[in-house]
Amino acid sequence: MVRSGTTVDQMVRAIADRIVTGYLRPGERLDEGSLAARFDVSRTPVREALGHLSAMGLVERRPNRGAIVAVITQEHLASMFESMAELEAICARFSAARMTGGERRSLEIEHLASARLVQIGAEEDYEYFNTEFHTRLYRGAHNTHVYDLTVMTRSRLAPFRRAQFMLPGRLAKSWQEHDVIVTAIMRGDGMAAGKAARDHVSIVSEASAVFAAVDPVHPEFSQSARR
Repeated sequence: MVRSGTTVDQMVRAIADRIVTGYLRPGERLDEGSLAARFDVSRTPVREALGHLSAMGLVERRPNRGAIVAVITQEHLASMFESMAELEAICARFSAARMTGGERRSLEIEHLASARLVQIGAEEDYEYFNTEFHTRLYRGAHNTHVYDLTVMTRSRLAPFRRAQFMLPGRLAKSWQEHDVIVTAIMRGDGMAAGKAARDHVSIVSEASAVFAAVDPVHPEFSQSARR
């Protein structure tokens, strides 16, 4: 999954990605010893990683029985994305009104530069940019409470938001959606910025939903993610 010397964050990301894409099935046992051997680490960081994954809702930890992959239903995923869409809309609307001139210029410059990543299909680099882009919106809102709520919600959805980029053509569509948000913010149009951000997250939700677990028993689970 990843090379030896793995950090806890890398383990969380690697295991989360395998859960979201269906390589680890709902209900499947996550053995600490096996994971420690796979990542070439002791059991202590494995337990820490499983704790993070449990907080994200991807792993269920059972007293005296170990950890298993949680069942993530379409309904639960949709409820999280619904909340995320509203929080992002608030951040974009506030950013349109509150971003400084320097923050607006930086947002626009980074956005335009990211077009190159789309052109060359640099999925991992674009994923990193995407995280930075949205973080700029959260900070640009200049509201600490909204920032904290948004970051917390985003962290729980991070594996699913990453998974969207596995879908054909998603990089270009994501950039186009960002472009509408940036244009509205540069104009200072809060309503348009909020709507564009909400629409963007709604589309991300639809793109990511293909990776949600529906039934932990049926073998056709997440076959689309395996192709």
